Amino acid sequence: MSIEKINMPQLGESVTEGTISQWLVKPGDHVNKYDPIAEVMTDKVNAEVPSSFTGTLTEIAAEEGETVAVGDLMCYIEVAGGESGETAVEEANTNTTGNTVAPEPKSEESSMKKRYSPAVMRLAQENDIQLDEVEGSGKGGRITRKDIEKIIASGGMDRKQEQPAESNVPAENASGNATIPESKQQVHTSEGAKEIPVTGVRKAIANNMVKAKTEIPHAWMMVEVDVTNLVKYRNSVKDRFKQEEGFGLTFFAFFVKAVSKALKEFPQLNSSWAGDKIIQHKDVNISIAVAKEQELFVPVIKAADEKSIKGIAKDIHGLASKARNGKLTAQDMEGGTFTVNNTGSFGSVQSMGVINHPQAAILQVESIVKRPVIIDDMFAARDMVNLCLSLDHRVLDGLICGQFLARLKEILENTSSDNTPIY
Repeated sequence: MSIEKINMPQLGESVTEGTISQWLVKPGDHVNKYDPIAEVMTDKVNAEVPSSFTGTLTEIAAEEGETVAVGDLMCYIEVAGGESGETAVEEANTNTTGNTVAPEPKSEESSMKKRYSPAVMRLAQENDIQLDEVEGSGKGGRITRKDIEKIIASGGMDRKQEQPAESNVPAENASGNATIPESKQQVHTSEGAKEIPVTGVRKAIANNMVKAKTEIPHAWMMVEVDVTNLVKYRNSVKDRFKQEEGFGLTFFAFFVKAVSKALKEFPQLNSSWAGDKIIQHKDVNISIAVAKEQELFVPVIKAADEKSIKGIAKDIHGLASKARNGKLTAQDMEGGTFTVNNTGSFGSVQSMGVINHPQAAILQVESIVKRPVIIDDMFAARDMVNLCLSLDHRVLDGLICGQFLARLKEILENTSSDNTPIY
């Protein structure tokens, strides 16, 4: 018998960590290779982690709710076919002369006490917490994320014996006003307020948004588009399309097709920032936002520029259905090069999207509304939509983005049954 490690796998492109939402097995359970052992949430996807071996689970090293970096330990499993742990210890402690050296006793607490997860280390560093002073509540005295959060909620480590009394007085800034360190600030709540722990998908989204806003210098542009002809065209064929194909023909499919066409003409927007270089992608893979209750996923329509409007509509329907049923895979979330967000679905008419890191831009397609527009010096009721583009100013500037939006506007305003095939 041998003891093997199961580490956090790579669950998607650019995914660096995952939060264990639920263990599906417990120590002592027998598992077969490829059997799911845990459910893990990332900022890209919810997924089940399969066992890498057939054997008996002996120890869980990461608790539910804990965030584990890719490649870090999740659990141990005893596998048939190798040497036992005891045999391995005995052989490892035999010196070169053949004499057996008595192994030093190793308590479970000493082995687990300093086994910190990435989430614990990050929280401790951000809040100036010395981990060697923390009493862990986990197995073998291991310090868990909940232990650190409890310390943060109570105002930090108790250092009264280490610091003079006056150190508790807030420092003054240059203007003479007292300042409170950000990590020590507390939110005062009224009676009856509800506390909602930030975990799982919401935590992953929060971390991704902070990363995007702190690393990417956002800029914003908007154009107004007359889509009256597009609306008439879609409304004239939607019923027959639904009857023949079994899924709906949405306005969003027309917008995604137009964006993919414009990206082929302006590939600068189909790019990613990579530190010392800009990666300009050949494939046009459109990320779309799909909501499931309080969870948000960003699956990808692959090779959107090569698909018809029907093909794009089918992908949108399929990805949305998989998201609602919890069936999205890591492959569904990988490879996005540009994001189109259908903010118009909930009535928004103007918004600035946060760029989906490491992409260079995101387009918000707002709600189509009837508005009076002047045509040939006369008012006319037209179907109008705002297209709002957020751009990474390290990669793009206003000139190229303005040209892209002008071309996109032209494509959409000329969409009709005469020149825009659906199939």
